[in-house]
Amino acid sequence: MKLTNEELEILAILEENHRVPVETIAIQIQLSEEKVQQIIKKLEDEKIIISYPALIDWTKIDGKENIEAMIDVKVTPKRGVGFDEVAERIYRFPEVTSLYLMSGTYDLSVTVEGKTMKEIAMFVSEKLSTIENVISTTTHFMLKKYKHDGVIIEGKQDKDRRMVVSP
Repeated sequence: MKLTNEELEILAILEENHRVPVETIAIQIQLSEEKVQQIIKKLEDEKIIISYPALIDWTKIDGKENIEAMIDVKVTPKRGVGFDEVAERIYRFPEVTSLYLMSGTYDLSVTVEGKTMKEIAMFVSEKLSTIENVISTTTHFMLKKYKHDGVIIEGKQDKDRRMVVSP
């Protein structure tokens, strides 16, 4: 689905802060409050705005698709600071959308976004793997999201699950 610039601007505003009043959005993008409300309702009806806080399904918008990958990172912790210093270097990269210290085989779990698989591969080989205390990485590309932050994105959530009773 191709969206207008106004629709894209509203999505960006709501994704950053879903509590922005309609009046403020209308002023920011120079539209009437009624028009902003109509656009938001349309985006909700089309399931582009899935839930609040705004969870945007960018795969439904032409030209806005991103590839996500989860990267397991094995790190040698630094004396006195542990994993924090390495984690800080990693989370400052704009490609990184989340970073967690994990238990198990790998120490850090990094989620990154890019336009292509090659872009993510270049991030891993040129930026992430070259950090001094990074020992190894394992990259997992996300192929499809079914549920995110407790919200079902793709599945049978819209079907009527009541049992049919006939006389």
